[in-house]
Amino acid sequence: MTPAGFRKLALQLPETEEKEHMHHPDFRVRGKIFATLGYPSTAFGMVNVWPDEQKTLVTKYPAMFTVIPGKWGEQGATRVHLGSASEDAVASALQRAWDKHAAKVAAKNGTKQPRARKATAKRSA
Repeated sequence: MTPAGFRKLALQLPETEEKEHMHHPDFRVRGKIFATLGYPSTAFGMVNVWPDEQKTLVTKYPAMFTVIPGKWGEQGATRVHLGSASEDAVASALQRAWDKHAAKVAAKNGTKQPRARKATAKRSA
């Protein structure tokens, strides 16, 4: 997985926009950051999933995903090791992160949650 591949998968999700936070790209749904790229270096991304989903990711794919230390990690911030990550695993993690943040915004605003189109890795035949 490359940073460009991560970016492409993130931007496939509805209402996703790319902005910048603390000098690295982030991906937002309705203003809420659900993923970032380039921190602590260009070799990494981050997805912010529910803690139970985080546990599944780091248990199933320990070479791809690790918990970010501290409070953010306890709340679901999960580091993605791009060099060892598969497109399918990253697409699934991005979808989970998007779902979490789209639902939180909808609940807070009393609005309808946007419908998700799954981020999918392009498959070759």
